Amino acid sequence: MRVSRRVLTLAAGLALAFAVPFAVTLLLTGSVAAVSKPEAKKAEPRVHHVVLPINSDDPTTMRALISTALNLPKYYRERNEPFEIEVVAYNAGVHMLRADTSPVKDLLRVVRGLTPDIRFVVCEATKLGMERAEGHPLVLLDNVDLVPNGPGRIIELQEAGWSYIRS
Repeated sequence: MRVSRRVLTLAAGLALAFAVPFAVTLLLTGSVAAVSKPEAKKAEPRVHHVVLPINSDDPTTMRALISTALNLPKYYRERNEPFEIEVVAYNAGVHMLRADTSPVKDLLRVVRGLTPDIRFVVCEATKLGMERAEGHPLVLLDNVDLVPNGPGRIIELQEAGWSYIRS
């Protein structure tokens, strides 16, 4: 016996008419056998915020900061905990993020490759002072942002609960 397409469509429609509301009811209320008890929500993991200042043109200090910037994300990823890192360069530390004078620009490429979400910022006041003193515009490395004042930015981040780690 062959069933017509019309009969199949009608049967499917009736099945859906009863199955869909039933399934929605089960999804919204839980299964009949489930015992209703309040579930404790698991607390969201705290986001760790770290500011790393650099105000020295010493390559050893810059490499120490880069080491910290590589090791902290590794530590927090292993613990499955979210984090944010911001490197703030001011005074002589701006050299770290300059395209023409950075002694660690190759290491910074490695950092960017391994941890692209680290934010690098330069004090605009320092940058403008260097430009006046040198008589030409400074070229910064890629993906470096400006903040009006480096120490001011650090203070703002600390007041917002960020941890301060000095290299």
